[in-house]
Amino acid sequence: MDHDHGVTGRHEAQPAEASQKKPPETHHHALEDFRRRFIVSTILTVPILLLSPQVQALLGITITIPGSDYLLLTLATVVYLYGGWPFLAGIVSELRVRMPGMMTLIAVAITVAYAYSSAVVLGIVGGEGFFWELATLIDIMLLGHWVEMRSVLGASRALEELVRVMPSEAHQVRSGGTMEDVPVDRLTPGDRVLVRPGEKVPVDGVVIEGATSVNEAMLTGESRPAEKRPGDAVIGGSINGEGSVVVEVRKTGAETYLAQVIDLVRKAQESRSRTQDLADRAAFLLVVIALSIGAVTFAGWLVVGAGPGFAVERAATVMVIACPHALGLAVPLVVAVSTALAARSGFLIRDRTAFERAKDLQAVVFDKTGTLTTGRFGVTDILTFGGATEDDVVRTAASVEAHSEHPIARGVVRSAEERGLSLIPLENFRAIPGKGVEAEAAGRTVRVVSPGYLAEQGIEAGDERVGALQRQGKTVVFLLDDGRLTGALALADIIRPESGEAISRLKEMGIRCMMLSGDNPDVAAWVAGELGLDEFFAGVLPHEKAEKIREVQRRYRVAMVGDGINDAPALVQADVGIAIGAGTDVAVESADIVLVRSDPRDAAAVIDLSKKTYRKMFENLLWATGYNTVAIPLAAGVLFGAGIVLTPAAGAVLMSASTVIVAINARLLRV
Repeated sequence: MDHDHGVTGRHEAQPAEASQKKPPETHHHALEDFRRRFIVSTILTVPILLLSPQVQALLGITITIPGSDYLLLTLATVVYLYGGWPFLAGIVSELRVRMPGMMTLIAVAITVAYAYSSAVVLGIVGGEGFFWELATLIDIMLLGHWVEMRSVLGASRALEELVRVMPSEAHQVRSGGTMEDVPVDRLTPGDRVLVRPGEKVPVDGVVIEGATSVNEAMLTGESRPAEKRPGDAVIGGSINGEGSVVVEVRKTGAETYLAQVIDLVRKAQESRSRTQDLADRAAFLLVVIALSIGAVTFAGWLVVGAGPGFAVERAATVMVIACPHALGLAVPLVVAVSTALAARSGFLIRDRTAFERAKDLQAVVFDKTGTLTTGRFGVTDILTFGGATEDDVVRTAASVEAHSEHPIARGVVRSAEERGLSLIPLENFRAIPGKGVEAEAAGRTVRVVSPGYLAEQGIEAGDERVGALQRQGKTVVFLLDDGRLTGALALADIIRPESGEAISRLKEMGIRCMMLSGDNPDVAAWVAGELGLDEFFAGVLPHEKAEKIREVQRRYRVAMVGDGINDAPALVQADVGIAIGAGTDVAVESADIVLVRSDPRDAAAVIDLSKKTYRKMFENLLWATGYNTVAIPLAAGVLFGAGIVLTPAAGAVLMSASTVIVAINARLLRV
């Protein structure tokens, strides 16, 4: 992919090839069916083994039963038809859509083995039959499929876990204060429900009475319980903590956060991966190669005089061992695991191919306000003069500002709260228009004022530290106590504590970090310097952001991380658009990936997950193709001269082991 890829527009129509997945109950039914067939076939295999001359010779025993050959044929026929039915039905399905695959290979192998052994018993051809190998082969294939399906179900079970999160009933509060337990699906927006301590919140809504903390870890990945008071939103499926609350219903059914998450997870798991297309082509090619090599092997051993029984056994082993099971599972299992893992961590993947592109990113551009910063004013620096302490300055300034609703005032008061400082009782509060505020404390006049007020009064701030803070674009206010300068507070949009760690993680991955901001260059330079960003763009208006992304795309493959509101055009333009802090608003249409929390570290985490997902896909494909490269010649008998011969059953064990290894490797993505 060249650097200009994103400039041409990455949101072209993708082929609608997403395969329809079976519903969970169908998977469970199929799993139980394979288990039942495996048990019955294994029980019937015991007498088949004991009646087979080859096994008797191996064990040094002799069992003579009149008509044992026909009893052997009867038992083998049951195993072939009942145990082998999933594969016989599978070949019909595969040939109907002209896509021969693993079922074709297994069905051909067991049919050739059964037909040849039956012909020997009926006297049509000479030689020795190998019903015991046919039976053990079917047993192992059924066991392999059963283990594989358990792995697939395990990978997809996260969806069912999400579905089970929602409670089925709610305590609806009626007019007059009465309460009735009703099914959740009967609730409509505007209804009110009571949520008791320890219960699950039944729907998306807003707290209107009470206060509590809510555990949203299963839904958003946020480990710390979130404090909820009247006016705060709650998500259906989250677990209420210590307090009872009354919640007004805002969203129900398909509109709820959890329903949208489940839908996104399902679509992402079903969407075709580019790597999956490669695996499917490889699997089809492998079937063609296996059938061809099987035929050549059969003919070759007949030509060298090995006998039809041995030739059939070699050909059957080739077809069994070449089954592209591992190849077929290599990518879908990793997709299922990574998508479920992402959803549980609060990363919602809306575009699977964009998620795969994230592994190739060379640069990440962050929006500043609300992404790298909190989007609210706060105290960043405290200067003291004349022997005052930092706490003295903050306490006194906050006591004066507590009467004002100005953003600067709220930032100062918040700083005092964070430090746990109690406020001083003041009186005669008044505003100094355009300059600040003042009040009286114990006969003293205390003022919080702007630099303009100091200049008017001829008070010299004269400290290099003040100039340095102003050059960073920060707002500086001064504290005067009876006309004497005792302190200064610098305020700015507070940088999120997690932003520095996010930038460090991205840089460790070799990704350049940049920032887009509508702020003036001084403020942007300060934030960039604090976080160690590689580049920043200041004074960029919302409609200019997409053009800036295009500029960066001429040099790098780039992701845009923003809040999804005024960043929408830039999110669409970038190679990968990541909306951060979407909260309960899952439907951020402009983003490829939605991060539920306002934590920039999640942007680094989702890119890391993309890289790990791709690595697991690559490892699985490498194993699946490498295994066949070695196993097929071995099955064909190239080492027969060295005394190494694989039976069809041994081939089935190897094939099943290969499948299980791929399944386990996919599950290791969770570690």
